[in-house]
Amino acid sequence: MSTVFDVIVIGEGITGLSAAGALAKQGFSTATFEQQLFGGLVININELDPAPPGGEAGGAAYAAEMTGANAEAGVTSIQEEVTALATADGGFSVSTAGGSYRARRVIVASGAKLKTLGVPGEAEFEGRGVSKCADCDGPMFQNETVAVIGGGDSALQEANVLTHYCAKVLLIHRGAAFSAQPRFLEQVQGNAKIEPRFNSTVEAILGDKMVEKIRIKGTAGSEELAVAGVFAYIGLEPNAAFVPATVQRDDTGRLVTNEQLETALPGVFAAGAVRSGCGGSLDDALADAQRVAAAVAAQLK
Repeated sequence: MSTVFDVIVIGEGITGLSAAGALAKQGFSTATFEQQLFGGLVININELDPAPPGGEAGGAAYAAEMTGANAEAGVTSIQEEVTALATADGGFSVSTAGGSYRARRVIVASGAKLKTLGVPGEAEFEGRGVSKCADCDGPMFQNETVAVIGGGDSALQEANVLTHYCAKVLLIHRGAAFSAQPRFLEQVQGNAKIEPRFNSTVEAILGDKMVEKIRIKGTAGSEELAVAGVFAYIGLEPNAAFVPATVQRDDTGRLVTNEQLETALPGVFAAGAVRSGCGGSLDDALADAQRVAAAVAAQLK
């Protein structure tokens, strides 16, 4: 027999944690599901910029603080990957490898994952020089040269973090100029350890047991650069494979919603990075959480 909740929130990133906490405090029985570690991508950030008002400045600590508050509010945390979402008897069924769960309403807050470069050597050297977390793995590259791929906020932020440990950071961007916010641009421009490479793409990651170099293609052709680590921040792709194909998506795969953050499947909502139109900041995640919690509560009352 399925366990029944008023609300199931899929994803324990900041959006999911915040929405679940808000609903539980209003007396709704609420469960959250997470296939990996609570906090989502924010746990990879050592210092949130800007820091959340009244919260911890570190991403992992902030997420842990929210998780603890949710437990006190009565949120049931289930560490299982959601494999399917379907309608069932006027509500919804959420399936995992461990069983089936029922809810009156569902919030998809499953976030997004970092895109991969899709080049030779990337998968092979995962954990052996290829990394997704500058704060976590930066200390492994003391006085080394590393490459950061990307030109947005995340790439420039992580490049700055890596200069705390590395002798040089090659910042490789396919465009002619970075697209990051002005404050991150200023940090990069004022950091002598960062060497930008514009109009360049990575063709391959090379090495033996560990990453030793990358091959890039620029306006003058291809060249190989000696690096000990590679960090790619070239955008995000939504975690929405379990959502029925009938639910409308935009051209990036994110779920389309109305003003109340409800999808084309009535009773199923989407919030945070998995939602079309949501910005990528912590403030955007928290704002979505409050909007979706209010919309769901209004339907359940």
